[in-house]
Amino acid sequence: MKAKFLFPVYTIGPSIPYFQLDQTSSASHNNNLPDYFKWLDSQPKESVLYVSFGSFLSVSSAQLDEIVAGLKNSGTRYLWVARGDTSKIVQEYGNWGDFGIVVPWCDQLRVLCHASVGGFWTHCGWNSTLEAVFGGVPILTFPIIWDQVSNSKLIVEDWKIGYRVKKGIGVDNLVTRDEIAELVKRFMDPKNKEGKLMRERVKELQEVCHETIVKGGSSDTNLYAFIRDISQGHDKFFGQGSLN
Repeated sequence: MKAKFLFPVYTIGPSIPYFQLDQTSSASHNNNLPDYFKWLDSQPKESVLYVSFGSFLSVSSAQLDEIVAGLKNSGTRYLWVARGDTSKIVQEYGNWGDFGIVVPWCDQLRVLCHASVGGFWTHCGWNSTLEAVFGGVPILTFPIIWDQVSNSKLIVEDWKIGYRVKKGIGVDNLVTRDEIAELVKRFMDPKNKEGKLMRERVKELQEVCHETIVKGGSSDTNLYAFIRDISQGHDKFFGQGSLN
């Protein structure tokens, strides 16, 4: 883009609100931590599947039933962010014991950077996608609408750091509980060779992401260049005269 256009292009991102996070735990000595962090601290490394489909889950009740049953049948530990009716449906399946908890909200970026989290099941919103890469966590994609579909393709086909759960768009494309249980077990299996390769690739992307946003990285450098050029009102960039 810089070669094509006469005006300056500043590549900035990913936009992460804080850069240095404890990768090993949430610092259990802090008594003010939410219960879900204390629960994560008690789980084995990379054993928990974090599930969040964004603020608005546009799936049928039948599909939600299959998701809940499939996850339960997989025997996988989980932290699920669910609100309203979705939360009621999840909890109607009974107490899953120590294998999982349901919360209405969580600090997603810190959760994805927690050592016990080994996977992220998401609708593939762009912010969630970038936060998963920042945390070095492979992804189960469940795109619902808009750019989520292209983001899912990027994750599964281009970056090769995840599996796609939902094969098509629309309520008629029901993914069964048996399909979900099998895929989740394969995705979270530490002995799965394909899964190992996914984890290696997402760790490589994580390293690139971190190098980009630290002090002196390309995002950091370009952001300060943008601020500098705006404040100085360069004629070649912004026309004659200084900015008011």
